[in-house]
Parts: sequence; structure tokens; C-alpha cells
Amino acid sequence: MAETTKQYVGRILGYVGKQPPLRVLKSTPARVERLLRGVPAKKLRRRPAPGKWSIREIVLHLADSELVYGYRLRTILAQNRARIIAFDQNDWAASGRYNRRDIRAALDMLRTTRKANLELLRVIPRKQWKYYGIHQERGKETVAHLARLFAGHDLNHLLQIRRILRAH
Repeated sequence: MAETTKQYVGRILGYVGKQPPLRVLKSTPARVERLLRGVPAKKLRRRPAPGKWSIREIVLHLADSELVYGYRLRTILAQNRARIIAFDQNDWAASGRYNRRDIRAALDMLRTTRKANLELLRVIPRKQWKYYGIHQERGKETVAHLARLFAGHDLNHLLQIRRILRAH
């Protein structure tokens, strides 16, 4: 049975627990790089099961998701109560040819975009953490909630990468 939106959000936020989300977000690029150190390219391309993403595809997804997160964050900060459009991650993976792109370039993009997004979060006034957007699938999401959601998203994908590495 497919996971509902509410179940998905609960699961993702569960990965964060009481961890400070900004600390998780800051650490992710280095954690991904450490996990990938010395892993042969062939292993990075291997899918763990039909229909499941390879490590390379996961890393490309993290990089693209960071662009989306940055856009959503800036949209909400510029226009409190902004409409937030959902995207289909599998369509992005297919149209973005994740299985053919350079994982090192994706890591660079993740690191650079994440740094810019964290810098923005560090300088916004406390009241703007309560600004929100209306996500077309998930409803109201504050800046604070988005930070926790993206930290959980990171932890979810780090766990997937570890599982793939252990299995092979």
C-alpha cells in the first residue's frame, strides 16, 4: 500500500527527532562525500531493486531537491502565504537523466546550493521562520517546518545510501 502524504511527512520528520535541523542540513554534503569515498562508479550506478534509485540517482535527487528547497524558501520569504507547487521526483529523475549525469558535479551543486540556503536561514529574522507557503499536496508549511522536513529528507536518503552500500 502506498504511503499517504501524512504518513510520509511523519516518517521524514521522525528521522530528525530532536536534532537541530540546521546542523543536519550543514552536515549532509560532507556525510554524502564520506559515504562515497572509494566506491567504484559501477556500484554507484547499480540499482538495489527494479524501480529503486541507484546511489548516483539519489545524489542527483538531493542536489535537485536543494534547488527546489531554495526556491520554495525564497518564495515564502518574499511572499508570505505563497502557493507552493509540488513536483514529481521520478519525472525529474527521468527528464534530468540522473542515471547519466556526473555524481561529482551533483555533489558540488548540493554543497554550493546548501551553503547559500543555510546562509539565508541564518540571517532571516526570527518572525520569518513562521512565514509559510501552501503546498499543493501537503498544505501549510512554515519556514521552520520546511527546514525540519528537508533535514529529515537528507537523513532518509543517507540511510538509503548506507543500505545500498551494505547490501553490495
